[in-house]
Amino acid sequence: MPKISTPAGRKWTAITFAGVAGPILIAGSMPICGIRINTSYSLPMGIYVRTADPRAALIEFCPEGRFAVESSRRGYRTRGFCPDGAVPLVKPAIAQPGDTVEVSAAGIAVNGRLLPQTAPVAKDRLGRTLEPWPVGRYTASEGTVWVASSYNRGSYDSRYMGAIPTRLIRSRLRPLWTFQR
Repeated sequence: MPKISTPAGRKWTAITFAGVAGPILIAGSMPICGIRINTSYSLPMGIYVRTADPRAALIEFCPEGRFAVESSRRGYRTRGFCPDGAVPLVKPAIAQPGDTVEVSAAGIAVNGRLLPQTAPVAKDRLGRTLEPWPVGRYTASEGTVWVASSYNRGSYDSRYMGAIPTRLIRSRLRPLWTFQR
């Protein structure tokens, strides 16, 4: 027997479609509008927004090479808009060109100041080995920044990747609304 279309049936179809498509459209347009939702443990969870302020400490970048592969395969980054198909990383820029960066078992020091919770860990939370950046003293060169989160000691950042080429930076961000876990 054929189904009869009624105004009430069409109304519920429209409501169902709006309930499913609406959130998908909103989430899909957020990156275009400069809004990022952070669910990683490297920063406070919340909403971040793109800014034109060149002094904004948070940068969004797409890692490359083995760091892109490792962070994507291990699930540190979910599906997204980087060339490798994963989301960009968002990290505080801790050292600019000319800054002295010291990498040690104790963590990362910038211009003689040790940053809290930046000591590299030997294994990630699932027990997989992590290879820290070689211990040493570095000068941040032109066209690079060093990134590290002191919010979470398990952050995947310059303690494993070293300096990040500035050409990989997609945008600078500032917190809009965040909360502590």
